[in-house]
Formats: sequence, C-alpha cells, structure tokens
Amino acid sequence: MANLRFEVVADAFNKKAVEVITPVERPSEFFGKNVFNRAKMYKYLPREVYEKLIDVIDNGARLDRSMADAVAKGMKQWADENGVTHYTHWFQPLTEGTAEKHDAFIEHDGKGGMIEEFSGKLLVQQEPDASSFPNGGIRNTFEARGYSAWDPTSPVFIIDDTLCIPTIFISYTGEALDYKAPLLRSLHAVNEAATAVCHYFYPEVKKVISNLGWEQEYFLVDEGLYSARPDLMLTGRTLMGHDSAKNQQMDDHYFGAIPERVQAFMKDLEIQALELGIPCKTRHNEVAPNQFELAPIFEEANIAIDHNMLLMSLMKKVARRHGFRVLLHEKPFAGVNGSGKHENWSLATDTGVLLHGPGKTPEDNLRFIVFIVETLMAVYKHNGLLKASIMSATNAHRLGGNEAPPAIVSSFLGRQLTEILDHIATSDKDELFDVAGKLGLKLDIPEIPELLIDNTDRNRTSPFAFTGNRFEFRAVGSEANCASAMIVLNTAVAEALQFFKQRVDVLIEKGEDKISAILEVVREDVKTCAPIHFEGNGYSEEWVEEAKRRGLDCETSCPKVFERYLDESAIRMFESQNVMTRKELEARNEVKWETYTKKIQIEARVFGDLSMNHIIPVCTHYQSRLAKNVQSMFDIFPHETAEKLTSRNKKIIEEIAERTQIIENGVEELVEARRVANRIEDEHLKAIAYHDTVAPKMEEIRYHIDKLELIVADELWTLPKYRELLFVR
Repeated sequence: MANLRFEVVADAFNKKAVEVITPVERPSEFFGKNVFNRAKMYKYLPREVYEKLIDVIDNGARLDRSMADAVAKGMKQWADENGVTHYTHWFQPLTEGTAEKHDAFIEHDGKGGMIEEFSGKLLVQQEPDASSFPNGGIRNTFEARGYSAWDPTSPVFIIDDTLCIPTIFISYTGEALDYKAPLLRSLHAVNEAATAVCHYFYPEVKKVISNLGWEQEYFLVDEGLYSARPDLMLTGRTLMGHDSAKNQQMDDHYFGAIPERVQAFMKDLEIQALELGIPCKTRHNEVAPNQFELAPIFEEANIAIDHNMLLMSLMKKVARRHGFRVLLHEKPFAGVNGSGKHENWSLATDTGVLLHGPGKTPEDNLRFIVFIVETLMAVYKHNGLLKASIMSATNAHRLGGNEAPPAIVSSFLGRQLTEILDHIATSDKDELFDVAGKLGLKLDIPEIPELLIDNTDRNRTSPFAFTGNRFEFRAVGSEANCASAMIVLNTAVAEALQFFKQRVDVLIEKGEDKISAILEVVREDVKTCAPIHFEGNGYSEEWVEEAKRRGLDCETSCPKVFERYLDESAIRMFESQNVMTRKELEARNEVKWETYTKKIQIEARVFGDLSMNHIIPVCTHYQSRLAKNVQSMFDIFPHETAEKLTSRNKKIIEEIAERTQIIENGVEELVEARRVANRIEDEHLKAIAYHDTVAPKMEEIRYHIDKLELIVADELWTLPKYRELLFVR
C-alpha cells in the first residue's frame, strides 16, 4: 500500500483545524513494487545472467538451466528483503482459476537444524498432483505425476509472504494440462507466421508480438446479503428472483458517480494491482446497478492474461475487506445486463509497427489491409471454434441478450474499411490506396476544440469488431480465462498468414511482381471471407436467418458448440501450428463437457433445495396466515359481507396453492431428469442431456417462484430481493 501522510490544515469555513490524509507516493513510484521486473533483475542478477535471461524473454532463446541457480539466488535475495518466507509455482489449470502450493524456504542443514535456501531446481520445476486437476482422462487417479515449469517471460511477483512463479502445467507424458502452455505455443506460431509476412514490407522485423487489452466487468453486492442467498454462494448467480421495479431502465447508472464505498474498494484494489505491475487505467460504473468495470493499458498477451487472472483473485480478497462480494458470473441477475470481458487484440512488431493500424504510405497501407483480411480469413474459417472458445455454462446465459453479442461470430469493420475491401474485391487493377487515420470534426461551438474522429464507428452488437487499430472480441465471459480465446485466435491467424504467404510465394516464383502477387491473393481472400463481414444489427432476428444462409455457425447449445474443437479442420489447425494435439483436444473437451454438467447439476440441486426448504414453507406459512384471516372474517361479519371482504385473500390462497403444487411437481421432475442424465456414461451425451432436459426445467419452475415473490408478505420472504441486492448502500 502507498504510504500516507497526515497533515493538520485550517478549515476556513468552520474555523477549526482538520486532519487531512494525503498520499506521499504517486502510482508511477510504486508501480511494480512487488514484481521481479527488469529493473530488479538488473539489480539482483550478475550482468551475464541478466543478459542471458533478457535474451530468453525478448528473443525466445532457449533457457539454459545452468543459469537457474544464479537467477534463484537473486530472486531469493529480493524476496528476503521483502519479508517473503514461502514460494509457489503459480499456474492456470483447466478449472478457469489459478492454483498454487506454498513451500517454505527451508531445508535440513545436516546438523539437526534448518537453513533457508532456494535453488535453481526449485525455481524451474515443481511436481503438483496431475490426477487431481481436470485432465480429461490423460491421467488416472493412480497416475499422479505432473510438472509445473517456470515461464520466464512472465515476471515473478510477491503476494503477502509468498514468491509466486508463473508456470506452465503439463502431465508426466508431456500433454498440456493448463491454458498457458498452449497459449505460449500459439504466440510462437503467430510470431513466426506474422514475421514471415512482415518481411514483404519490413525486412528488418525480427519478432511479432500479440497484444491484449482486456476490460473486466463485475458486480458488487453487500456481503451480508450475499450470505443470505445460498444460490449466490454456491453457484455465483441468483437462480430465482423477480425484477426490481427499478433496475437499469433509466440508464442512470452507466458512467454515473461512483458510490463512496465502491470508490474506496476501487482505490484499494488499484493500489495493490499497481504494486503487482497491473497497469490499471480505467474504472467506471457499468450499465446495470452495482455493475462496474476496470480496464488496464494493453500488454503483451501472455502477461496480460496472467494479470487478469491475478486481478480476479485479488479483487475477491479486497472486496471482502470492504464488506462486499465480487460476482464474476456472466449473468448473476435475470433481467439486467450481464458481465463480459472484452478482449482488445492486435499484433505489433519489435520495431514498433502496429500491424492492424493504418500506415503513412500506400505500401504500408497494403500491409495493413493484408493483416486485416487474413485476420478475417481466420475468423471466417474458424468462426464456430472461436465461439466454442468463449462458450460456457455461465456465459451461455449472457450471449444473445440485449447487452451482449449474439451467439454468432461476425466482424464489423466500419464504412471506410468496408469500402476499401469492396473496391479491392471488384477492381481488376493492381492499385494501392490510402487509408485515412483520425479525421477532424469541428463543432459549431467556438469554445470546444476540434475533435479527432476514428476512421470507424463502433457496432456494439458485433462480437468481433475492428475499432481503428485493433479488433475487439466482445463475446468473452467475465469469469473466463482470456487465454482460451487468445489460443484459438492466434493459432487461426497464424494458419491464415501461413496459407497467404504460401500462395504469394508461388506467384512470385512464377515471376509475378511482389505487390501484384500480394494484391491478387488479398483480392481472393476478401471474396472468400465476405460472409463473416456484417455491418448491421447483430441482435435482430433477420441476422440469424441471414447468418444461416451465409453458412456461419448458429448453434446455441453449449455442449454442442464445444464439438467444434474436434472438427477435423480445428484439429488440423492446432496440430499444424504445434499448439495442441488431437489427444490434448479430446481431453480438453472431456473436461469442458464434464464441467458444464457439474455446473448445471449444482445449480439444479441448489434450486431444488431452495424451492422445497425456503420457497414452499414461506408460501404455505403466508397461506395459513391468510386462511386464518378469512376464517376470522366469517366469525365476525355476516356471511355475505365476509364473502366480499375475503375475496382477494381467497384468490391469493388459491394462487399460492396452484403455484406451490406446480413447483413441487416441477422439482420432482427436475430430480428425475437429473437422475436419468446421470446414468449416461458418455460425458458429451450427458452434457447434452443436462442442457436439453435439466436446465429448461429450472426456468419453468422459476417462473412460478418469481410470481410468488410478488404476492407473499415481504417480511416473510427469506431471500434478499433484487431491489436489495442491486443497490449499494
């Protein structure tokens, strides 16, 4: 935390002294305080070791294990100076979260005592239990060995008293059991393919970097109210609950003044995030009540993904200190916007050229068009797979809603770029072209300066939109690991660029001019990927029909969407780019199907418990109270008068009886549907059964529970309502 200075200053209005707290340090002064970054490497490592390690990080040189002891020694010295007593290999298994096992810096000294040490062997490698993490059958329960291995391209950091070492996680037989190993392979693949294409334009380029800027949306709820909702505690979302009379319909929360308690939480979170090297830039209220967003400056994709996983863990811890719980579920409340995680992706060279940004010369603009079109080719060819990379049991609630892109992947480019591509497709001339950058916009208000307008507007209904110098993948879920989408996108783009270069080289070998050859292949690809290009309203029903005619993947069933990972075209792509093998893909799909089933299974069990042990007892208690009131009316008043006075209560009694009976019957059917699905041994078919028979039954029952919430006396309803959960106090 930043140091604070307490000062006594004069309050002229109230004529008294007041104590004011002012920060001593600026964010730039403590940024990266708890990170073993390059400055600390330079300070704590021998010069030769430092240079070798930087060569590994910057140029992909092979890591020499002989220097690991020197690196470990420097890290240990830095850690000691910061009060660290333990270390851990920090990795990202297929659980959507992170994992860590803490070991102390102690060993026997051979004399009956202990010494503190940290060797290169301990830095480079650890052995977690591979059978206890999701592995899709790659490891049996009795085959427990797996390895975590240091990733030197992502900086080591300190959390509390522990040195955290980012690592990959693989099985004893070499298959990846995490997100980072295939991510690093995909980054290597797109680097090689993009660098080769770059050499048509910039021979001096040695490396292409995949950049990522994520935007993290989340909800905050009071911890006390959270604890009174078993569904929130166990599933991350409210399985029942009627709309609040006021939610987001007034559009008054978006970009509104941040509530004081939330502001305090945000400040605390940002300070700790900045100390961990997470470059927090933006914070604001999102559309739904109690929904907020945090976004950093873009970084190299591997580091950005580590930072996002670290931030999600950090924000949960910080929130509890402020009396909140963070909800990262994509749709914790029905009827209001859910939370996503927009991934702003681009490619850049080691010489500083942003490959998805317009250039200053016609040839530079041709480079820009090449990378735009080949990205579109990748998205077009693998649009179903890209959707599978962001699909989950939780994100399925959000996709297709009015606040999120539809479950159909398409790309918006904007008017100017669309016109250029249309011209390339229809022209038979090998001519270069200009691409305008930011344009000036003068307003008829003399006090307002000229505005710089991007060369494309935004289409918020587009899942994969070009936004001026990058693509924004808007369909990613709030609690997802960013790596899942980045693995698919980078691998698909690498494949597209490779195929592009193969065809251009063939034409050049035949004697065609380089520029003519590039334009010829680009023209062909513009026509091929045209179906993925859509500028209209992605929420409309007309677009669903149009997308089907274009041959785009329109499947919405989560378990069936996962099948795209096992398409022959997907397997061929992953294997050709050395990112994942068929065996790894099959195992990951087993994990995906099993995870889907378990999440719906848990929801169904919680839902049945709440229905029978909370909802029905409360409703029948209120029904009994009304019945006593009716009986009392007949005891007091003449029969005709009592009939009039009790007519409303009798209708409510009757409605409660009808709806509780429907709920009881529905829960019995829900249990039976779950029982039938559980008998299915094949994980794929079981997941489909849960999607088709179990999940819909909960929605049917919920309708009646939400209606009962409106008529049962407020003081009897045991679950906090939306109007209480959705507004910070």
